[in-house]
Order: sequence, then structure tokens, then C-alpha cells
Amino acid sequence: MRVAEFTAKDVQQLRQQAGVGMMDAKKALAETEGDLEAAFDLLRERGLAAAAKRADREAAEGAVGSYMHLQDDRPISGVLVELSSETDFVAKTPEFLGAAKDIAMHIAWGKPSWTTRDEVPEELVAKEAEMISKQAENEGKPEHIIPKIVEGRIESFYKDHVLYDQTFANSAKFEGTIGEMVSQLAAKMGENISIRRFARLTIGES
Repeated sequence: MRVAEFTAKDVQQLRQQAGVGMMDAKKALAETEGDLEAAFDLLRERGLAAAAKRADREAAEGAVGSYMHLQDDRPISGVLVELSSETDFVAKTPEFLGAAKDIAMHIAWGKPSWTTRDEVPEELVAKEAEMISKQAENEGKPEHIIPKIVEGRIESFYKDHVLYDQTFANSAKFEGTIGEMVSQLAAKMGENISIRRFARLTIGES
């Protein structure tokens, strides 16, 4: 029996593309002998990546999730997040409302700057990459591995600052990124669901 060959990078790429958990991505790659395209199609057939088909459908409904952090019984920070859906029927379900609240709580903890990677200014990413490259040079890293170092640290930058790339704060409730959480909710509800916007306020923070 042939053993499927795929890397951790392949797993990560499939997770981001399909919005599924690590184990689902690994299983799909194992079953398709490491073929990314076939693994994605397999996940779609099973409904796990069904949200990809609905991405172009209008999501004009939704709900606002909120979270307030208290210190000595005094609110010192708060978050509002708009989680969108296609219908008010889905938006009113306990699971959808609970997800909106959970995401708001996570934002208070994770302090993201952007919702998705597409929102990060290209010039900022380029500047970050240039700085990382110079740091690697100053550290005496071999020239041929510097691009890999830049790639890895840029991925870390996204995980630190982009909401969809951040690992959900409460692993006991959900293991995976916020993006994966939203994708799985969309697949379960059968609608196009996304985080439209968020706002975070903290006393004394500019």
C-alpha cells in the first residue's frame, strides 16, 4: 500500500483553502495521496468545504456580537463584531448568536488589526518582509534560506494581526482558527457566513 506524501505546508494550505480543521485536512490528503486539488474536491463532496460554493451569495442579514471586559467591576474594554448571514432565520439561531459572541470575546483577547489578509496593505507587508530579511542577514543566516525565513515570519505576522488567521482563544470549545470556525459554521448552516467588521475599544489605548 502506497503511503501518501504531503507536508505540513500542504495541510496548512488545504486548511486555509477549505476552511477545515487540521485532522480533516490530513485525512483528505491521506486519502488522495497528497493531491491538494483532489483533497479539496473530496472535502467539498463531504460538505466540509461547501462554504466555498456560497462565497458569492449576498449576506445582507446577520447579528452583532458583543463582549465587555471588566476590571474591579468596571468595564475597561469592549468589542462589537458584525457576523453576516444570508437569512435572518440563521442569524437568529442560538448557534449563530453564540458564535458572534465567542468571536467578540476572542477579539478582545487577540487584538487583531484586520479581519482578513486582503485588508492588510501590500506596502506594509512589503516593508515587514524587507525588515525580516535584513534581520536575518544581520543574524548571519545563509542567503539561500532567507526567503524561507521571510515566508515563515510573514505567516506569523498574519497569525498575530489578522482575525481569520488567529487561533480561537478557547481551545476547549473549538480547536482551529477563526476563519475555520466561520467556514464550518457556514457549512453547517448552508449559508454564506462571514465577519463583516469589528470594533475594539480599550480605556487609555489609542
